[in-house]
Amino acid sequence: MRRQRLTVLGSTGSIGTSTLDVVARHPDRFEVFALTASTQVEVLFEQCLRFAPRYAVMASDAHARLLEEKIRERGLNTSVIRSGDALETVASDAAVDMVMAAIVGAAGLAPCLAAARAGKRLLLANKEALVVGGEVFLQAVREGGATLLPIDSEHSAIFQSLPEDPATWPQRIDKIILTASGGPFRTRAVESLRAVTPEEACAHPNWSMGRKISVDSATMMNKALEVIEARYLFGVAPRRIEVVIHPQSIIHSMVQYQDHSVVAQLGTPDMRGPIAYGLSWPERIASGAAAIDWHRLPPMTFEPLDDHGHAERFPGLALAWQTLEGASGSCAVLNAANEVAVQAFLDRRIRFDQIHHTNLEVLARVQHAAPASLGDLLELDARSRREADAVVTTLGARN
Repeated sequence: MRRQRLTVLGSTGSIGTSTLDVVARHPDRFEVFALTASTQVEVLFEQCLRFAPRYAVMASDAHARLLEEKIRERGLNTSVIRSGDALETVASDAAVDMVMAAIVGAAGLAPCLAAARAGKRLLLANKEALVVGGEVFLQAVREGGATLLPIDSEHSAIFQSLPEDPATWPQRIDKIILTASGGPFRTRAVESLRAVTPEEACAHPNWSMGRKISVDSATMMNKALEVIEARYLFGVAPRRIEVVIHPQSIIHSMVQYQDHSVVAQLGTPDMRGPIAYGLSWPERIASGAAAIDWHRLPPMTFEPLDDHGHAERFPGLALAWQTLEGASGSCAVLNAANEVAVQAFLDRRIRFDQIHHTNLEVLARVQHAAPASLGDLLELDARSRREADAVVTTLGARN
């Protein structure tokens, strides 16, 4: 069997490094075609030493020059690409079999679209491609004949719990149940959240993640984005998607069928599990994730969102259904506003509770037509970010 050639978009982040850990366990099955990163030159260089990709991409010319110099000094055969469309190039190259889309945020949309149009196996860890891209992205998947496989632990769990034939899903599914850990503030008093620090928000109790997604987990905006992603991935109506808090993160998500039986996928909280499944589907390979120890497993508990003050603690979650039922493109507006707001919070320009205020304000301000192309999506994203910047500036001046 020929080894599958893989491009990893965002190889220095938590998903990217976990992907390479799985790949390293199966040198007979996979080879790395390209690796990409934003600013972590040293990490990407070490990955190039280990995996010898044909290409490496960095986000800026300055970082690319540093990487190029290191690669030249070691005599590696890896070429550093610096062109503006480098991500799209390594995602759609004819030699590539599969693409791990692990770039955080809307920046991952263009290379995801390129991979979809080129008919790749697209392992989607970048939920924003669907949140922002919506029908434009799904159309590219259909037209390119791409295979779209979810990597988020929740969506991978749903995919693993569904029948093989997608044509049967609408008739057989009653609802999709996304589980959420509740993050670091599940039991914290609502009135105290205005004083949350970035360090507290990034201290997730179960998962090791990047700073942006950790803050999203603390606000549960991450779960809102996952609701949007589930609607597009599985074709169910928004009101047939439910969220339940499951603090132990053992059941990763569930599917309830028309007969009210429930199929769930369980595993330890380790992203290498869903990554390995996406890389090998429809087969299964060793992931490196620990097995569940049934003798030491703690009791599993579940909390509805209307209990324990969760609706007040996590007001951003309701925006998922609001934007899905609003004008086409509203999800893209929400995503852009949230990215700006989270970064402003991490930079200590606004308070934790003002992330939600920013998102609400931008959704109210940005009026738009339905986006029909990548250009439309990028323009809407840029306009939403400008409005979010203005809101953040006003909030910061008041604090």
